[in-house]
Amino acid sequence: MERSLNHLRRWGAPAFAVVFFILWCIAEAGRMGGSFTAWSGALPLVLMTFAIALSVWVPYASMAITAALLLGQLFHLIPPPYSNHWAIYLGAFIALGFTLWVSNRRTRLIAVGLNVVFAALMTVLMLSWRYGGGVGWFPDLGYGDSVTFSQFGWQLFALLLLIAGGCAAVGLLLALFLERESLFQARATAQRGLHKAEVNLVVEQERSRISRDLHDVLAHSLTVISAQADGIRYLNKGLPASVTEALESIARSARSALLDAQRVIEGGENDDDARPQPQLNDLESLVEEMRNGGLRIEFGESGERRDLTDGQQVAIYRIVQESLTNALKHGGRDTDVRLHLDWSGPGLTVHVASTIAETDAAAEPEADRVGRGLPGMRERAHLAGGWVTAGPDGEHFRVTAYIPYPKQEQSVDDGASSDND
Repeated sequence: MERSLNHLRRWGAPAFAVVFFILWCIAEAGRMGGSFTAWSGALPLVLMTFAIALSVWVPYASMAITAALLLGQLFHLIPPPYSNHWAIYLGAFIALGFTLWVSNRRTRLIAVGLNVVFAALMTVLMLSWRYGGGVGWFPDLGYGDSVTFSQFGWQLFALLLLIAGGCAAVGLLLALFLERESLFQARATAQRGLHKAEVNLVVEQERSRISRDLHDVLAHSLTVISAQADGIRYLNKGLPASVTEALESIARSARSALLDAQRVIEGGENDDDARPQPQLNDLESLVEEMRNGGLRIEFGESGERRDLTDGQQVAIYRIVQESLTNALKHGGRDTDVRLHLDWSGPGLTVHVASTIAETDAAAEPEADRVGRGLPGMRERAHLAGGWVTAGPDGEHFRVTAYIPYPKQEQSVDDGASSDND
């Protein structure tokens, strides 16, 4: 319904103008004498047709055409109304209805005011003996203008205003109907937004509850792990150096994980109160930590380092961290890992390749190897403007991440390249 009304609102006036013109031509075909231009109502009909057609698209031009027609007849530049075609004037009120339908408040007020003036001019043109001599109202009885206007002027003027008011009422009703539909749509949109906000609130409350529970569990478990690892070292001074280093790594990792968990769970949404996020310079510490955990990591870079945003650096760090953790989890100790950062392209490309243990390759499906960490890596890369792929490649499991350089960096690079050319 609304779609049909919108089409009618845009094309209704031109279509009505065409119908208006055709019906008048059919009705007056016998009086035209075979020539449209010889008919006295030809020019008024053409002008009024254009006034109707333009009432939606260019309302002020439509009103100007009606005014030009009436003033032209008033100054005898256009033939006055005759008994057979005075009703062409009604096209002005049809144009008024379309104008009130589609226009703003200011244009509506101007259109109503001008059509009151048009009705007064039509009354003069129809009743005065100098013009129409009473056409459409009564036969010419030979009254003077003063008698005619005193007896019939207000009646004809009121009738024309009544017709104009009917057309205006139709236009306003259509406008109110469309406005009501728009309000209904806005209300429906607001209700959907309110429902979504309510759902988000419930989800957030549930997340907060889970976060509190998770924090309590992790804090207890990680604290116990750290305390037990430190306790074993202190109570057994004669342990081999490799065992002592492993216990130190366990305690250090547990404490670090506890701090990370507290930051993510309690302060993840308040970066001002949280400790600084990891950056690219922290990769070496991460690699060293994973080496202490048992991975044999070959770490290298190619190309010249470029500046990345803080968010991009965090994304790269977490992607590398997840990749190395998966390599240790699925490959075990002594797994060979190659980590390479390629700075030579339009963005940083990170390659992580780890050997697949034979038992792991035979028994573990690819989906289990990927685990839940890959969606997180993909999301981080996507937010940083890049992408991540992961999967087995022969005897290795490869993770490739691409993060584009910031636009400012790229524009500086392009400028430098053009200068060199």
